[in-house]
Order: sequence, then C-alpha cells, then structure tokens
Amino acid sequence: MAVPFLARLAHHDRALFARWALSGSPRLLSRRAWTAVTHLGGTVASVLAVALPLGLPGAVGDAAREGALVLAVSHLLVQLVKRSVGRPRPARTLSFEALVGEPDRFSFPSGHAAAAMSVALGYGLAFPVAAPVLVPLALLVGFSRVVLGVHYPGDVLAGQTLAVLTAALLRLLG
Repeated sequence: MAVPFLARLAHHDRALFARWALSGSPRLLSRRAWTAVTHLGGTVASVLAVALPLGLPGAVGDAAREGALVLAVSHLLVQLVKRSVGRPRPARTLSFEALVGEPDRFSFPSGHAAAAMSVALGYGLAFPVAAPVLVPLALLVGFSRVVLGVHYPGDVLAGQTLAVLTAALLRLLG
C-alpha cells in the first residue's frame, strides 16, 4: 500500500515541478529576480541574518539566538535526511537544466527552504508583527528553488516542515 502511494506522490511532485519550473530560455530579468530570492535562503544570507545581531541586547539578540539555534538544528536534520534518502535533483533525472548552481547532488529536503523558514520563525516568533512579512518571504524562497529547477515541490515542503517542527520542538524544550 505504501509503495503505490509514494509512487503517486512522486508523480504529482514531478507534475508540479514541470508546471512551475522556468524552462527554455527564461527572460533574464525573471531569472535574476528568482535567483536573488533564492539566495536569501543560502548559507551566507541565513548565517548573516542570525550572526550579525547575536551580540545585541534585548529582543533582537534573543531572536537572533533562537533563529541561530533553529537554523543549526534544522540544518543538521536536513543533512541527515538528505544523505539518508539520496533523492537526485530534478536535472539529474529529468530532461531539465537547473538555472542556478546545485549545492550538492541530493534534492530531498531543501536546505534553502529550511534555512529561510528557520530564520523567519526565529524572528517572527520574537516579533509577531514581522511574521506576516518574514514567513511569506521564506515560502517564496522555497518556491524559487522549484522555479529555478533545483528542487521538487515536495523537497521544499519537507524542508519548511523540518524548520517548523524544529522551531516548535526547541520552543517546547525552552
């Protein structure tokens, strides 16, 4: 029963990917815009977002520390799952060319989507007024990974879910 379900899920994942990913020769402005968005979930942007304000006193420093912890733990989980599952990226299995560099050969789950959501939750939980901007921006980072052809939608959803569960667990543990 599980195998047919997983096969159907993989089929839908590939179908959504085919629908959302930029193909052919996308306009340069569109490609650049999506690339800028995707870099917000990259290592440099994510680490800087939590590292720069770490030493600040008060709520901003607390939010940065929480974001850094969620980012670190979710990144470890992403890497464990990624190496265990070993799902190849779309360009390696479909006749499709990724529009940005692939950080590694594994697709599931998306590290960029997890990183962006981790940082958004770190600050969004500390500053609820910022959450309506930060969380959709994190969702957009995840979507950009599909648009640029480096992840399937399920990879993105899994990465974002890992970040949410990590943030919730760390909050629960205090």
